[in-house]
Amino acid sequence: MKKIGIITVVLTLVLATSCNKVRRSPGRAYMPDMAYSRAYETYASTEALKNGGVNYNAMPVAGTIARGDMTWQYPYKNDSVGYASSKNVTNPLPALDEKQKTEAARLYLVNCGICHGEKLDGNGPLYKGGEGPFPAKPAALVGDPKYTAMTEGTMFHSITYGFNTMGSYASQLSTEQRWMVIHYIKEKQAATATPAATTTAPAATDTTATKTK
Repeated sequence: MKKIGIITVVLTLVLATSCNKVRRSPGRAYMPDMAYSRAYETYASTEALKNGGVNYNAMPVAGTIARGDMTWQYPYKNDSVGYASSKNVTNPLPALDEKQKTEAARLYLVNCGICHGEKLDGNGPLYKGGEGPFPAKPAALVGDPKYTAMTEGTMFHSITYGFNTMGSYASQLSTEQRWMVIHYIKEKQAATATPAATTTAPAATDTTATKTK
């Protein structure tokens, strides 16, 4: 009986201790800002968070490269000097293989075709021959000497930073993907280029009168 009484007392103490509210507390958070982070909605303004000491601008850390992206860095800024200098940049990617060509065509259709058209003629769904929601016809990447002559570097600059009414596609396409799309555009331009007209000299005709006897 004495042993049963001792066991009962011990169990009572254990249960009382385990139910103690102080022991159920998780204790102090070493980094409360990480343990209890502020909720943040995608694309929401970060101005309200600044009052709480949070400085977030959705931009990658300077000098970092996204996983899987090219280590090649574009050297020019988004200004008039950078745009003018971009013509000296060449595509760092070698010629695409068949698998890469298929992927480049897909990337073009997903990101560029809505404006510039499946045939690169500027007649995408947004314009639709003037019947679409976009009033002005986008640039025709084939058939227009201005864009046929545009260098790969200038195309990359325009896709990276945007140009006129076209916004930047740097967040939609990685560095490598942008160069792949440019490969695709240049191949289409070369395939649709009008060959130089060749002039064939007319065959010489004998104007000597035939003498009859």
